[in-house]
Amino acid sequence: MLLTGSSDQLIKSFLELLCSEFNMKDLGPVHHFLGMEVITTADGLHLSQTHFALSILKKFQMQDCKSMPSPQYTKHDLNEAKPLADPFVYRSAIGALQYLTLTRPDIAFSVNYASQFMQAPTTSHMKLIHRILRYIKGSLELGIKITKDSTLGLKAYSDADWAGCPTTRRSTTGYCTFLGKNIISWCAKKQSTVSRSSTEAEYRAMAHTAAELTWLTFLLQELRVPSSVPVLYCDNLSSLYLSVNPVLHARSKHIELDYHFVRERVAQGLLITKYVPSAQQLADIFTKSVSKSAIRSVITKLCLSPRHSLRGDNRILRSDKVDYSRDYSRNPQGSRFE
Repeated sequence: MLLTGSSDQLIKSFLELLCSEFNMKDLGPVHHFLGMEVITTADGLHLSQTHFALSILKKFQMQDCKSMPSPQYTKHDLNEAKPLADPFVYRSAIGALQYLTLTRPDIAFSVNYASQFMQAPTTSHMKLIHRILRYIKGSLELGIKITKDSTLGLKAYSDADWAGCPTTRRSTTGYCTFLGKNIISWCAKKQSTVSRSSTEAEYRAMAHTAAELTWLTFLLQELRVPSSVPVLYCDNLSSLYLSVNPVLHARSKHIELDYHFVRERVAQGLLITKYVPSAQQLADIFTKSVSKSAIRSVITKLCLSPRHSLRGDNRILRSDKVDYSRDYSRNPQGSRFE
């Protein structure tokens, strides 16, 4: 159990109340929680899953593999491959990698894409897993850096590819949301229906992002945290026009009514939509495979940083100190630092 708050005295009093009713032990400041390593810095926190990532590499015998600069192939032929003898291996890898995305938004799209083949994975699909693991090998210490910020405005970046799935021709929704300058949620997910235009695909993505912003707004209200009207950034002008004015009606009337949720939120003054150039679209990484240069440029913008870059952190990562006999992918719990 984690306890947090703005008053140390209130936390102490609440902890004493819990201990009086339940058999509990105070472990002090958090360092490990559910497989995550938490490092307190002068200006915030750093969350990572380095030891969990190491255990995944060991489990799939990839601890000595050559690292790669990106988590997915830009082009990869999935045809003419043999079915895996044991599909459970593939599914186990997907489950472990999905948990790793809790602190690694840079692999969210790649893991989501690979998870679409769990029903009948092939040797070609397994290469997708190996590619992700090779990327992780070269970026083990990456984690989310949460810094102190007095501005608590919500903003989100929404993006979508169009008909990116070669089998179903469904599009992929991608978004990332920020509270102040810290990333707090992200998503890479295939859309449930086929979009007939890029405008429709982008508009559906905006609807999903607007729903996420609405939920986060309610959460902040429950916590009594004041926040300004959230801002949603999109790089598709046609979708932005639809969000504020029912233009191009003949081209968009087939879109289900519930996707006009965005327009309603804007009309009520509960959401602001703005244009962002494609070069500054942070959600692009959640919708498609991108180049290694694009990965490098967006990592810091998504609040990702290696642990060794933290000032004052001189702890040494020792892979031989990880208990590989435990299946961290089934029961992810923190290891320790030396």
